[in-house]
Amino acid sequence: MKRFFFLVLIFQNAFSQEIPLNVQKLIKAYPDQIIGYKDNKIIFSDKSSLIYDDFKNKTNQELLDNPDIEDHFKFIYHKAEKNLIPKEDPGRIRNEVFFKKIYGNSKSEVESKMTEIVWCPKLVNQKIKVTTVNGIDKIVKKISAELDNKPEFKKYITDIGGTFSWRKISGTNRLSMHSYGMTIDINVKNSNYWQWDCKCKNEEATLTYRNQIPLKLVSIFEKYGFIWGGNWKHYDTMHFEYRPELLL
Repeated sequence: MKRFFFLVLIFQNAFSQEIPLNVQKLIKAYPDQIIGYKDNKIIFSDKSSLIYDDFKNKTNQELLDNPDIEDHFKFIYHKAEKNLIPKEDPGRIRNEVFFKKIYGNSKSEVESKMTEIVWCPKLVNQKIKVTTVNGIDKIVKKISAELDNKPEFKKYITDIGGTFSWRKISGTNRLSMHSYGMTIDINVKNSNYWQWDCKCKNEEATLTYRNQIPLKLVSIFEKYGFIWGGNWKHYDTMHFEYRPELLL
């Protein structure tokens, strides 16, 4: 019996070594959609696959415009525990085809998986639409319930700026993550966005970081798998996005 368990352990270790660590994170984060990895390809539940690493060196702009899945992990996401000025954009690099595989390939397909919930019934009582994929609607309800008991955050969570909206990111040809119904923009009036502050859309512009969102509020979102746009050099402090693989 001991020999059996020893062999099982060896097999599990060998399996883990064959699969890159960041792919393991993806499998753990999206277990209903991603079922494996082979020959540098992510294998999805419908038996389709996508190249994981194209092994290309990319400029910052190329990382935004044409990333592979491995590029998602280019920059390490650190939880917002200190008032540090971000120097990189962890989580802002996104392979569009990958997220379409997870959430839907078109506006109508994404909409077919949406549901409506009441955001913070006591403090706000606002109806918002979120996806049911990966149980995100249930996760958002948990965040809502926790924030509903934090009246000190009311001005930041009232008048939600947006959840689902199939559209391009301003000034780009890239599809916004709001297109998948897995993001939340909290109150716009108490937030900062790099394009608004520099009055430009130039990725190479010199930016002065600004933020009004309390980090204790951010930590609640992070606890449930949402990353924060205030953790980016190109800051978007109202923005929260479900990316649990970056927090594992």
